[in-house]
Amino acid sequence: MKRLKEFTIPFVGLKVGKHRFEYEIEQKFFEHFEYEEFNSSAVKVNVDLEKKSTLLELHFQISGSINVNCDLTNEAYDQSVENAFDLVVKFGEEYNDENIDILIIPHGEYEINIQQYIYELIVLAMPVKRVHPGVEDGTLDSEILERLEELSPKEKNTKEDKEETDPRWNTLKKLLTDK
Repeated sequence: MKRLKEFTIPFVGLKVGKHRFEYEIEQKFFEHFEYEEFNSSAVKVNVDLEKKSTLLELHFQISGSINVNCDLTNEAYDQSVENAFDLVVKFGEEYNDENIDILIIPHGEYEINIQQYIYELIVLAMPVKRVHPGVEDGTLDSEILERLEELSPKEKNTKEDKEETDPRWNTLKKLLTDK
């Protein structure tokens, strides 16, 4: 995977203390990852980097909206997303990203690329089932919803249910009430 330059932070030239980086994530970012489930995106990412003498602490904060298709009706809508993530970057002998919250990079490194962390943070912020808000409150008028309503099983009338009951069950029901 090719690294995008704007997501590479050269931390060697930074002073010890807090630094803020801001990014606007658009659809082109997801095309780079060949992720095609989003129609468009407008997500703001704030990365607070605190440089200490022996390690780096990164705090990722995302907020915005992503245009996706509803899983029920396939209608496009804007899904709001918000998420946060903390990452500690330590220095060691070799690169190691086995732990989710800790990244170990070799001593000679002078920069860190955060594009993969931003990508995962946004994708994981999306709900598993994407339902158009109009479906939930009943305001969406869609052919697919009408067709689903036609094909859904209808509730039987309670009077019909009593007539269809086998009469042998009635004697068993008396046992419950005869106590």
